[in-house]
Amino acid sequence: MSQFVFSVPAKGDFETTVAQVTAALKVEGFGVLTTIDVAATLKAKLGIEGQPYVILGACNPHYAHQALEADPDIGALLPCNVVVRTEADGSVSVVFMDPAAVLGMVDRPQITALGIEVRDKLQRVADAVRG
Repeated sequence: MSQFVFSVPAKGDFETTVAQVTAALKVEGFGVLTTIDVAATLKAKLGIEGQPYVILGACNPHYAHQALEADPDIGALLPCNVVVRTEADGSVSVVFMDPAAVLGMVDRPQITALGIEVRDKLQRVADAVRG
């Protein structure tokens, strides 16, 4: 799995980190289309108590449009997921889908190039979270 993601430790608590990630995504032209609270879902559906864990479905409309124009089926690989989770020791991690790796599976140079550009933007978000 590690070839399809990259991660950074966060400096703040869980809620602060979610807000910080959302703000840094916005700076890079992304909006958060979905927020999936995995911990709340597991508690509601299975009665399992877990550490805070959310999946943010991030989308940069400019790049999404380019990718969809190049291949309408690419929507199955969108949006770019960003996970914010609390670790067992209480620290917070932020895990980013690597769009270069994921979109590279399509094996089309135009889409691979888009994936690299989007990864660069997400890397700047990671750098902002890391501080």
